[in-house]
Amino acid sequence: MVSWKYAALTEKMNPIDDEFFRKMAEDIEFCEEILRVILADCRLRIQSVIPQNSIKNLQGRSVVLDALCMTKEGRYCHIEVQKADDDDHLRRVRYNAACVTANVSDTGSRFENVPDVCVVFISRFDIFHGDRAVYHVDSIIRETGERLDDGMERIFVNTKAKDGSDAAALMEIFTEDKAYDFERFPKTSARKYQFKEREGGKKEMSEIMRKIAEMERLEGKEEGKEEGRYEKTRIIIKNMLLRGFNDEDIMGLAECNLEAIDDVRREM
Repeated sequence: MVSWKYAALTEKMNPIDDEFFRKMAEDIEFCEEILRVILADCRLRIQSVIPQNSIKNLQGRSVVLDALCMTKEGRYCHIEVQKADDDDHLRRVRYNAACVTANVSDTGSRFENVPDVCVVFISRFDIFHGDRAVYHVDSIIRETGERLDDGMERIFVNTKAKDGSDAAALMEIFTEDKAYDFERFPKTSARKYQFKEREGGKKEMSEIMRKIAEMERLEGKEEGKEEGRYEKTRIIIKNMLLRGFNDEDIMGLAECNLEAIDDVRREM
């Protein structure tokens, strides 16, 4: 039986949360629907999806991809969701795209055969502050203004801008607890409903959150085993803040008070 605190945590989660999105992304039709909306291509077809795929660069540093999709034409689309505006996300997108390219390219093949890669970065914040739900970042020849097509596409989507577009309407389902649109976005709405409203889906997500919380505790204890209980708790709090947990959930899972959370937050 899953503890009530994990069930309560799951009820407050939405597709913008990493773990929730990765579970939803196990369904090809869900990924296909959101890519059709964001890429404005109603004919787009997905051949395969690998949710929570871990890949490494030559130095061994790994990156966990939320959902790596391959279209029927052999184009790779990496979908990533991000809640916290806590890093250089432009470089994050560049790095992830490079890792995907290196891992899906055949050794010894000509560069003309390197697969096309598209990164769709979905964030809770408007990274360019232009009050638009979708931004396309292109490579431009500075001297001529000509757009360069090198097989790399970067699309930034955010849940903050309400510009009346289909993408903005889709993003409401990503962030608002009771938001569904079964007419325009049937696959996304059905998949979200399954994990937020149906008993079996809620239990499945609760168990995932239990395992994540336990992993955070173990990692925190390992990192702080020589620093005493206080430092262990601070490490656990920091890990949970970085993963997007809210204060109420952290207090329950890390067994701490709000003051301890605020102290860690000020040092980050």
